[in-house]
Parts: sequence; C-alpha cells; structure tokens
Amino acid sequence: MSSLAKTMMILTVAAPLAACGNTQGERALSGAGIGAGTGAVAGALTGGSVLGGAVLGGAAGAAVGALTDEDQINLDHHHH
Repeated sequence: MSSLAKTMMILTVAAPLAACGNTQGERALSGAGIGAGTGAVAGALTGGSVLGGAVLGGAAGAAVGALTDEDQINLDHHHH
C-alpha cells in the first residue's frame, strides 16, 4: 500500500471528528486543525512527508468540517 493510500485511510477514519463546533466556520477551523495533526502523524508513520500530510489533512478536515451540519456530529451535546 502506498504512503498516500495509508494517509488517506487514516484521514478517513479521523474525518468524523472534524465536525466539532456550532457554526460552519468553527467546524471548518477545528476540522483543519484536527486534519492537519492527523495528516502530519500519518505522514510520519507512513514514511511520507509530514508537511505534505499536514497540508492534505488540513484541507480535508476543513472541507469535512465546513460541509458537516452541527446536528450530524456534536460532541458537546448530551442526551439525558
């Protein structure tokens, strides 16, 4: 499996966490941060570029966060 394929697999698993926040901007920003961190780690673990992984992960996380509705994933909301 190529480094890019491994990185994309890791990002796919981590993508649902990218939607933290109440507004579209908050979700995009938190998604970018989570994605960049995940991408950097994935790049390091797969022997790829840490910076490239961070850029790719940040872009993917921001996109997922911006496209996710706050009702789809809300880690702050508790049901009783």
